[in-house]
Amino acid sequence: MIAENSREKEWTDMRAGAEHSGKAAVAAAAVAIEERKTGSGVDGSGDGQGVHVFGIRHLSPAGALHLRAFLDRVRPQLVLVEGPSDATGLIGQVTAAGVVPPIAILAYTDQLPIRTLVFPLAEYSPEYQAFVWATENGARAEFMDLPSDAAVVLYDRARRAAAEAALEEEAAGLRGDGAAGEGREEAGADGGVDAGAHAGAGADDSQGDAGDNGHAAGQGSDPAADNRRRDYYIRQNGLYERIADLAGEHDYESYWERHFEHSDRSDTYRQSAYAFSAQMRSLMEAEERIADPREAAYNAIRESYMRRRIAEALKAGYEAGRIVVVTGAYHASALDLSLPAMTDKELKALPKAATKMTLMPYSSYKLSTHSGYGAGNPAPAYFGLMWDCLRQGDAAKLPSLYMSKVAASMRGEGTFRSTASVIEGVRLAESLASMRGGRLPVWKDLRDAAIVCLGFGEPSAVAEALARTDVGTAIGSLPEGVSQTPIQDDFNRYLKKLKLDKYKSAVAADLELDLRENRRVKSEEAAFIDLARSVFLHRLRLLEIGFARKHNVRQDGATWAEHWVLQWTPEAEIRMVESTLKGETVEWAAAYVIRERLESCTDIREASRIVREACECGLPEAMDDARSTLQRLAVDGGSVPHLAGAARELSVLLGYGDIRRMDTASLEPLLQQLFLRASLLLVDAASCSDEAAGEIAAAMGELHRVSQEFHELVDDGAWLRQLQMLAERDDRNAKLSGLAFAILLERGETEDERVAREVSRRLSPGIPADVGAGWFEGLSMRNRYALLSREALWRQLDAYIRSLDGDQFRRALVFLRRAFSLFEAREKTSVADMMGELWGIGSEQSANMLLGPLSEEEREKLEELNEFDFTEFFHDKEG
Repeated sequence: MIAENSREKEWTDMRAGAEHSGKAAVAAAAVAIEERKTGSGVDGSGDGQGVHVFGIRHLSPAGALHLRAFLDRVRPQLVLVEGPSDATGLIGQVTAAGVVPPIAILAYTDQLPIRTLVFPLAEYSPEYQAFVWATENGARAEFMDLPSDAAVVLYDRARRAAAEAALEEEAAGLRGDGAAGEGREEAGADGGVDAGAHAGAGADDSQGDAGDNGHAAGQGSDPAADNRRRDYYIRQNGLYERIADLAGEHDYESYWERHFEHSDRSDTYRQSAYAFSAQMRSLMEAEERIADPREAAYNAIRESYMRRRIAEALKAGYEAGRIVVVTGAYHASALDLSLPAMTDKELKALPKAATKMTLMPYSSYKLSTHSGYGAGNPAPAYFGLMWDCLRQGDAAKLPSLYMSKVAASMRGEGTFRSTASVIEGVRLAESLASMRGGRLPVWKDLRDAAIVCLGFGEPSAVAEALARTDVGTAIGSLPEGVSQTPIQDDFNRYLKKLKLDKYKSAVAADLELDLRENRRVKSEEAAFIDLARSVFLHRLRLLEIGFARKHNVRQDGATWAEHWVLQWTPEAEIRMVESTLKGETVEWAAAYVIRERLESCTDIREASRIVREACECGLPEAMDDARSTLQRLAVDGGSVPHLAGAARELSVLLGYGDIRRMDTASLEPLLQQLFLRASLLLVDAASCSDEAAGEIAAAMGELHRVSQEFHELVDDGAWLRQLQMLAERDDRNAKLSGLAFAILLERGETEDERVAREVSRRLSPGIPADVGAGWFEGLSMRNRYALLSREALWRQLDAYIRSLDGDQFRRALVFLRRAFSLFEAREKTSVADMMGELWGIGSEQSANMLLGPLSEEEREKLEELNEFDFTEFFHDKEG
């Protein structure tokens, strides 16, 4: 009782002294909250001329329920909904049979660079339910916001300005704690028209829907303006958090759910949301025009256009009392027709870019704030459960349903909880709600109860189950015949044809493919279904459609095996729609990409990569074009790394044999030509710095692999002769000479006598550190087990290192540390054992010396080495 009296006194004091204490914002919010509590409300019609305005939060189950009840009572002829006005033609398809939300309307420009806007809809979105009601009751439904051709340009400008402003603030140290970014609309990851809403305005777009909103300033780099903007959003965020605190809630989301989503009185939601958002807007609107004029202007443009659309409806003959306007509550008070509407001249002056529109499935994750979608809520799946309960008229069932789903998800993961634990969880959540004066538990209460009763106080024990119950993995679906781009239709046809439609899921799934013919089936289509899948997935990969990611296979060198991870995301769908500009089918778009890349290709290695990709994508004509480009570039030459890379790409392609059912015989002469030229240029290319040696060493590895796999096709003899020449040369990079010798040793082309002679020559006392240790680094790059079996090599290396003076020793360590860093643990142990025998101290003692923890003295020596100035060493070497 004392605590309650104290809270009531705080409310009273806040209202009485607000004007003098600078807390006017909180005072007005308190008025709205108190009116909500007493039930007196305000006139929530917001009707300039008798038009009914219903302000909503975009993902609000209670808003959807109360909106439907309101529509049943008013029986409007016309329902105007906030959204791109040129998308009205899609409303009939949004509500068509077989459509399963969440879905989204996607607008995209029909010229490069492609810009997109997304308008997502869940089943419990008030906008979606308005469309469903209109369809069921024969009413006209239309969108009334800025058309997408203007919105996409204004949003893109806001987004770029926001990015610039964010960089400026970060550079100036203004974003240290990130406070400025909280509590305001953030750009949705998809760049939607209603990309975000203030977390607390009670309306999904309480600060408008420019997307970048709070940061969409871009008003130059004036530090004073940046500070004003930042301070404005900090105060705005603090205002909503203060309201939640005064209401006894942890955060604003809990406040909103308990006081709005749990409202069961007719028209209370509408009146309360309208009054609350209108007063909050009046408190911050004037300051916003100063702190963030771009955002204020964007909202003003949109609201002016929406007033125009309402006026047009009245002129068209609709009765004012038979029109219902559904909009984000932030805009509701601004849709008064006594305010000016957009003129024809103003409409014509808006910047525009031609757009097209389509429908696409959406996911529950993308509806959540966790994805960066500012208009989302923290738990889309939870609010979906709430919608189901509200439709059934049994909101009290939600706690038990939620807790049961968490327990079921835990059981699916192998963690079992009893029915008694579920019951205790429900009771605890209801007790928490009662302590805060609530009729029902809110999401926060249920989560806390689940952690205590099902996780036994450990959040990690229920983290995955909570994520599945709160956010969910559901994705929407669209039936055939619903408006989509040709490439979307083609994609969906292939999913069914190739039996991949089950992989169109928000949960990643592995797919193992065997490209060989399946001789156990009757039809040719079934025999090569995995090959067809591979071709399709490679085409998607080429188009950068993120539905499929290729991973390495377990069987090394198995050209017939592929491992893919498939996962559908809205981003993949958007990327697919963007690919419409390249072709109307996945195949045509992939061919366009190949042709586009060939036109700008000047790199022989890139050309060979395109040849391989065209083959993997099953595009024979594109493959021939790529081969011609490669042949033309090969005439003029290229560096050893480029030639080797090109040869390696072709060898991979030829390694497929006839598995991909593509004719690769024409590539064999090209591989021979590239391999021979790279071999003949090797010795000259090896006269290089240590920095350049790394790339040439990699090229030598690629050429060696080609020679092993296609020794009958390429000139292996020429390759071995060049390796012999390089291994014997003292005037070439020592590391590369060592690597050439290692390859010869690996292939058995060097006798033991010559090995001993070469080791003695290269590691003799008096040989400069960079020559001796560098040669050993190259030697150790391949087949280290062959080196470990040659005791004479290690004896010679030991003697050589002992012969070096201080500076030469430090120089040698540059190469030796680099060489031994590539050794595996068991190889280092073998070296320690061998050195123990050479030093006569035993393997155990040598292992402790070489592999044990560093002593303090050794640490100091290592620090000295790290601080050693090698500049003079490298200058001497270059000289």
